[in-house]
Amino acid sequence: MVTENICKEVIDIARETGEFIRQERRSFSPEDVETKGVHNYVSYVDKKAEGILVQKLGRLLPQAGFIAEEGTGKKNDGGFNWVIDPLDGTTNFIHGLPPFSVSIGLIKELEPVLGVVYEINLDECFYSWEGAPAFLNGSKIKVSGSKSVSDALIATGFPYTEFKRMDQFLASFEYFMKNSHGLRRLGSAAVDLAYVACGRFDGFFEFGLSPWDVAAGAFIVRQAGGAVSDFSGGDGYLYGGELIASNPSIFDEFRSDVQRHMKAG
Repeated sequence: MVTENICKEVIDIARETGEFIRQERRSFSPEDVETKGVHNYVSYVDKKAEGILVQKLGRLLPQAGFIAEEGTGKKNDGGFNWVIDPLDGTTNFIHGLPPFSVSIGLIKELEPVLGVVYEINLDECFYSWEGAPAFLNGSKIKVSGSKSVSDALIATGFPYTEFKRMDQFLASFEYFMKNSHGLRRLGSAAVDLAYVACGRFDGFFEFGLSPWDVAAGAFIVRQAGGAVSDFSGGDGYLYGGELIASNPSIFDEFRSDVQRHMKAG
């Protein structure tokens, strides 16, 4: 059983890592950027931040492995694994544009049991652990009460490597622009999910995602009373590369809208 005390220690680690990122941003130069692939960037800040997380989380739970964006640490094929993104929103960070965040999830086999998302610029820490509600800086949070997609503010993320589904994505983009309160793209999936959990967004969908993008945030959404699935309504969102999340009132309608557009063609 993951306890509140473990979660508090993870929060401290996330905040410490976030402070390192905040300090480095002040002197960061575009010359420090490396290209991993098309529109896929990394810097020494990502790498050092991941090193901090692996070292400190490894001490906290020595039996756990790691599923990490920059490949630090070793996965545990059974039992616990930390699923970490040391800097979710690297492109935003490079340009000095909020938001960017530290995302730390803990899964037991395939079941999430803890999530912490620390948004560095606003000093906001979203978190929960198994059996607990969701919190933002010590205050309980819950998903919004919007009753329909027409009353909802929707978040999404733009694909940056997987362009085969662009026609479907643009069709969904047009639909939600016309049939909701609006569509937003912030550039950090972990923050998007945290904002669903606290009711700032009513729904979020994206494809081309990795486990470290969503493990923590999706868990927090569920603990805040929300619903999470892949586009087909299944539980394949962690490794399946696609996810939708919303409050329960609009979930069926929202999922149907997303599926209709994203599975077309």
